[in-house]
Amino acid sequence: MNDNLPDEDGGGFDADDWTRLVPFTGAVATLDDVQARRAVFALADTDDPRPIPMDLPQPVIWWEDDGEQAAVVVQAETHLGPDGEEMEVLGLILPDGGGAVALREDVDLVDDTDPVWRDLVTQAIDPAAADDD
Repeated sequence: MNDNLPDEDGGGFDADDWTRLVPFTGAVATLDDVQARRAVFALADTDDPRPIPMDLPQPVIWWEDDGEQAAVVVQAETHLGPDGEEMEVLGLILPDGGGAVALREDVDLVDDTDPVWRDLVTQAIDPAAADDD
């Protein structure tokens, strides 16, 4: 449960301590789970929601509109949308502690030794590090 994090911990991570992030697994998240900070998202108006069996937490490179970003998946669910199409939805924690929701197709699963992921984490934590390159 994320409620046990010390107040001074903003919930973020660096390239060496991401494994302490607590995943939400074994169930589909509810609004109560999100409000209690146990889960990143809860979807309504979908059919057949199920957790995706996945080893979590899992480092990823998220391909968003602004480019690539390092993140760690802490929640993974599959849902059927209104058109019956299956969506694999991931709850992400960003290095600064923020949360985000992404489709599985918009991330690359990586190992924590991946140099691109590690560099993206460092840049997110310390933007001045990007100037050093």
